[in-house]
Amino acid sequence: MSMLLKIVTPESTFFSGEVEGAVVPGIVGQLGLLPNHAPMVTTMEPGELTYTQNGESKTIAVGEGFIEVTQDHVSILTDLAVTHADIDLAAEEDAIARAKRALENADHTPEEVAAVRASLAKSLVKVGLKRRQNRSI
Repeated sequence: MSMLLKIVTPESTFFSGEVEGAVVPGIVGQLGLLPNHAPMVTTMEPGELTYTQNGESKTIAVGEGFIEVTQDHVSILTDLAVTHADIDLAAEEDAIARAKRALENADHTPEEVAAVRASLAKSLVKVGLKRRQNRSI
Protein backbone atom coordinates (compact mmCIF):
# COMPACT_ATOMS: atom_id res chain seq x y z
CA MET A 1 0.00 0.00 0.00
CA SER A 2 1.31 3.45 -0.84
CA MET A 3 0.39 7.11 -0.84
CA LEU A 4 1.27 10.04 -3.07
CA LEU A 5 3.83 12.42 -1.57
CA LYS A 6 4.19 15.82 -3.18
CA ILE A 7 6.84 18.31 -1.99
CA VAL A 8 6.45 21.78 -3.49
CA THR A 9 8.73 24.81 -3.08
CA PRO A 10 8.20 28.30 -4.52
CA GLU A 11 10.59 27.37 -7.34
CA SER A 12 9.29 23.94 -8.37
CA THR A 13 7.76 20.61 -7.50
CA PHE A 14 10.75 19.09 -5.72
CA PHE A 15 9.29 15.58 -5.51
CA SER A 16 6.10 13.84 -6.53
CA GLY A 17 5.77 10.09 -6.26
CA GLU A 18 4.30 7.06 -4.55
CA VAL A 19 5.86 6.29 -1.16
CA GLU A 20 5.28 3.72 1.57
CA GLY A 21 5.55 6.32 4.33
CA ALA A 22 7.15 9.55 5.47
CA VAL A 23 8.41 11.20 8.65
CA VAL A 24 8.17 14.99 8.64
CA PRO A 25 9.29 17.63 11.15
CA GLY A 26 5.96 18.82 12.51
CA ILE A 27 5.52 21.81 14.78
CA VAL A 28 5.34 19.58 17.89
CA GLY A 29 7.85 16.92 16.85
CA GLN A 30 8.34 14.22 14.26
CA LEU A 31 5.14 13.21 12.49
CA GLY A 32 4.95 9.71 11.01
CA LEU A 33 2.64 9.40 8.00
CA LEU A 34 1.43 6.15 6.46
CA PRO A 35 -1.28 5.36 3.90
CA ASN A 36 -4.82 5.82 5.29
CA HIS A 37 -3.64 8.42 7.82
CA ALA A 38 -6.36 10.57 9.33
CA PRO A 39 -6.87 13.79 7.34
CA MET A 40 -5.16 16.83 8.82
CA VAL A 41 -3.45 20.13 8.11
CA THR A 42 -0.54 21.32 10.23
CA THR A 43 2.62 23.39 10.08
CA MET A 44 6.15 22.16 9.60
CA GLU A 45 9.41 23.26 11.22
CA PRO A 46 12.80 23.27 9.50
CA GLY A 47 14.24 19.78 9.79
CA GLU A 48 14.83 16.50 8.03
CA LEU A 49 12.06 14.81 6.06
CA THR A 50 12.49 11.09 5.41
CA TYR A 51 10.38 9.08 3.01
CA THR A 52 10.47 5.45 1.91
CA GLN A 53 10.09 4.67 -1.77
CA ASN A 54 10.41 1.13 -3.13
CA GLY A 55 11.87 0.01 0.20
CA GLU A 56 14.63 2.65 0.18
CA SER A 57 14.69 5.53 2.67
CA LYS A 58 15.66 8.98 1.44
CA THR A 59 16.21 12.05 3.62
CA ILE A 60 16.10 15.69 2.59
CA ALA A 61 16.40 19.01 4.42
CA VAL A 62 13.21 21.07 4.48
CA GLY A 63 12.30 24.52 5.74
CA GLU A 64 9.16 25.90 7.30
CA GLY A 65 5.91 25.05 5.64
CA PHE A 66 2.56 23.33 5.69
CA ILE A 67 1.50 19.69 5.59
CA GLU A 68 -1.84 18.55 4.24
CA VAL A 69 -2.74 14.89 4.70
CA THR A 70 -5.66 13.03 3.15
CA GLN A 71 -6.28 9.29 3.10
CA ASP A 72 -3.83 8.56 0.27
CA HIS A 73 -2.06 11.87 -0.38
CA VAL A 74 0.43 14.09 1.49
CA SER A 75 1.17 17.59 0.22
CA ILE A 76 4.12 19.51 1.63
CA LEU A 77 4.44 23.22 0.85
CA THR A 78 7.82 24.46 2.03
CA ASP A 79 10.27 27.28 1.43
CA LEU A 80 13.23 24.83 1.24
CA ALA A 81 13.77 21.29 -0.01
CA VAL A 82 17.29 20.07 -0.74
CA THR A 83 19.19 16.77 -0.90
CA HIS A 84 22.52 16.32 0.85
CA ALA A 85 24.27 16.24 -2.55
CA ASP A 86 23.14 19.82 -3.22
CA ILE A 87 24.38 21.23 0.09
CA ASP A 88 27.60 23.25 0.10
CA LEU A 89 28.92 22.54 3.60
CA ALA A 90 31.43 25.42 3.66
CA ALA A 91 28.84 27.94 2.47
CA GLU A 92 26.31 26.78 5.09
CA GLU A 93 28.89 26.90 7.89
CA ASP A 94 29.74 30.45 6.79
CA ALA A 95 26.02 31.34 6.80
CA ILE A 96 25.72 29.99 10.35
CA ALA A 97 28.66 32.10 11.52
CA ARG A 98 27.20 35.23 9.86
CA ALA A 99 23.78 34.61 11.40
CA LYS A 100 25.25 34.14 14.88
CA ARG A 101 27.22 37.38 14.53
CA ALA A 102 24.08 39.19 13.35
CA LEU A 103 22.12 37.94 16.37
CA GLU A 104 24.80 39.33 18.69
CA ASN A 105 24.18 42.80 17.23
CA ALA A 106 21.41 44.51 19.20
CA ASP A 107 20.57 46.93 16.37
CA HIS A 108 17.90 44.78 14.69
CA THR A 109 14.15 45.03 14.52
CA PRO A 110 12.13 42.04 15.75
CA GLU A 111 11.35 41.20 12.12
CA GLU A 112 15.05 41.18 11.21
CA VAL A 113 15.84 38.95 14.19
CA ALA A 114 13.09 36.52 13.14
CA ALA A 115 14.45 36.40 9.58
CA VAL A 116 18.00 35.73 10.80
CA ARG A 117 16.76 32.98 13.16
CA ALA A 118 14.80 31.34 10.32
CA SER A 119 17.86 31.44 8.08
CA LEU A 120 20.03 30.04 10.88
CA ALA A 121 17.59 27.16 11.49
CA LYS A 122 17.65 26.16 7.82
CA SER A 123 21.44 26.30 7.64
CA LEU A 124 21.75 24.17 10.79
CA VAL A 125 19.43 21.55 9.31
CA LYS A 126 21.41 21.46 6.05
CA VAL A 127 24.75 21.14 7.86
CA GLY A 128 23.39 18.35 10.06
CA LEU A 129 22.07 16.41 7.08
CA LYS A 130 25.27 16.86 5.07
CA ARG A 131 27.49 15.72 7.96
CA ARG A 132 25.35 12.63 8.67
CA GLN A 133 25.28 11.65 5.00
CA ASN A 134 29.05 12.16 4.68
CA ARG A 135 29.62 9.80 7.64
CA SER A 136 27.40 7.11 6.15
CA ILE A 137 29.09 7.12 2.73
